[in-house]
Amino acid sequence: MKEACLYQKLEDEKVRCLLCNHRCLIKSGDRGICGVRENCSGKLQSLVYGKIIAGHCDPIEKKPLFHFLPGTRSYSIATVGCNFRCVFCQNADISQMPTDQKRVMGEDMSPERIVKLALNTRSASISYTYTEPTVYFETALETARLAASKGIKNVFVSNGYMTRECLQEIYPDLHAANVDLKAFSEEFYRERCGAKLKPVLKTIAAMKDMGIWLEVTTLLIPGLNDSIEELKGLARFLADIDPGIPWHISRFHPTYRLTDRPSTPVETIRRARDLGYETGLLYVYTGNIPGDEGENTFCHSCREPLISRIGFDVRRNSIRENQCPKCSTKIPGIWD
Repeated sequence: MKEACLYQKLEDEKVRCLLCNHRCLIKSGDRGICGVRENCSGKLQSLVYGKIIAGHCDPIEKKPLFHFLPGTRSYSIATVGCNFRCVFCQNADISQMPTDQKRVMGEDMSPERIVKLALNTRSASISYTYTEPTVYFETALETARLAASKGIKNVFVSNGYMTRECLQEIYPDLHAANVDLKAFSEEFYRERCGAKLKPVLKTIAAMKDMGIWLEVTTLLIPGLNDSIEELKGLARFLADIDPGIPWHISRFHPTYRLTDRPSTPVETIRRARDLGYETGLLYVYTGNIPGDEGENTFCHSCREPLISRIGFDVRRNSIRENQCPKCSTKIPGIWD
């Protein structure tokens, strides 16, 4: 165990966790909603510091990040635990392990070891992913600082529920993020995720304001978050912050505790992509449809094909010096 970052000590050995927007009030002997931060006699402890449950070298496109160092590798890690309770979680076996199975598992691995593995695999970045990186923030923070000193970038794949204090603590060593904007209604967040929408929207705006490269993903679930009105509202929110924010729209497949819904029709994903463009977004991508045109990047000015992809594989990248080779328009992203 390791003493946690970002908490307040209160009377009667209670503590207030300041890491995510649940801001849990935790009595001695209890844990926060994430299941991996425990109050031990008035001291908040991380139960997952350096306990890595998953470590893989992935293409950066898998995060998904399409405008951040395309074609490079990202060494990807996770611990168990999550501060959400999404009924459609695709990694529930590890994210919900502390609550569903009452277990905290993982291989002991220091930040130095993680960075060494990233270097050995020639990874351009380290991604904190698979589960919610906020809940293993102590490991992520120390690893990110060391990685940045070695020239390795750092990426959060996140539900966006961290506090502003959390973002400020890791800044400027957090270089990119993909935030999962799960829906555009408080009802969906409350009933399907055990959280609130508004803090996520604030995080998206804060990341953009801080200069963290940002992309957003939405998993469309039939009948729950795929109405035209909701999708227009979501796309409009992103476009008002910055129309250059790439929006990834992915197909849902039945999983975990949400098995009574069908897979998302391909035409629903393509309709949502069209709505994103109509609302003013410059880059909208389709996910979980390998070989679809929506996986590719086109110049937002002249529609010149710039990056062709099949799944997570980059087949061609013609962006040079951050520009479209045909019309010289600057293409938003981190390309070098």
